[in-house]
Amino acid sequence: MDKPLADSDVDVDTSASLPQRVAAEIFGTFLLVGGVIGTALFSSPNTGWLGVALAVGLAVIAGAYAVGHISGGHFNPAVTLGAAASGRFAWRDVPFYVVAQIIGGALATTVLFLIASNGPAGALSDFIAGGFASNGFGDHSPAGFGLVAVIITEVVLTGVFLYVILGVTDRRAATGFAPLAIGLTLTLLHLVAIPVSNASFNPARSIATAIYGGGDALIQLWVFIVAPIVGALIAGFTYNALFDSKKRG
Repeated sequence: MDKPLADSDVDVDTSASLPQRVAAEIFGTFLLVGGVIGTALFSSPNTGWLGVALAVGLAVIAGAYAVGHISGGHFNPAVTLGAAASGRFAWRDVPFYVVAQIIGGALATTVLFLIASNGPAGALSDFIAGGFASNGFGDHSPAGFGLVAVIITEVVLTGVFLYVILGVTDRRAATGFAPLAIGLTLTLLHLVAIPVSNASFNPARSIATAIYGGGDALIQLWVFIVAPIVGALIAGFTYNALFDSKKRG
């Protein structure tokens, strides 16, 4: 039987129906994307990249503690696929989670778009002209990094992120601390990757911002769908061989 991602860390509500778990993923992804992109758009001129990195970590921690016991607290298609590849999640439920995460992310950026549309004069047009905090490479990388650098960053760091998630939710890990470890890891990885790619690691986040980021953001979006998924699948398929010899499934 496939285990929920967080079943060794929190008491997952095994009685939760699929619609309830989908609702939890919509809410958690809404919180995550709304928190990080809202900070990037509205607060980063004062807080800088550190504020954005802290925002995403805090959002993950809050979401995992709030609804992780219901859905496993993925909030990210790459995490869902990595968990399934490791045997921690049922492949049959992957499409439902991925759709829920995309919806949650899109709802979050839509709310931010509406807030910005009633903001100071010129704010919305400035946000759109700046890509609406979308991910990018080349001219659309915050520090001008190229495509190869961005792909390496997104694949490797998403893989690292999945190894951490699978490790701290392992049945042998200390209980109760997984959301903290995952959130702080994501903060650390954002500090590395924001200058390079604007830090995705999450296709739902990238899709959500590209919707309002303009044509260039949509053209480059494929990188931030493919690269995080590749990194997550590498980690998911190799975790048990590297760190856990017990057969799952």
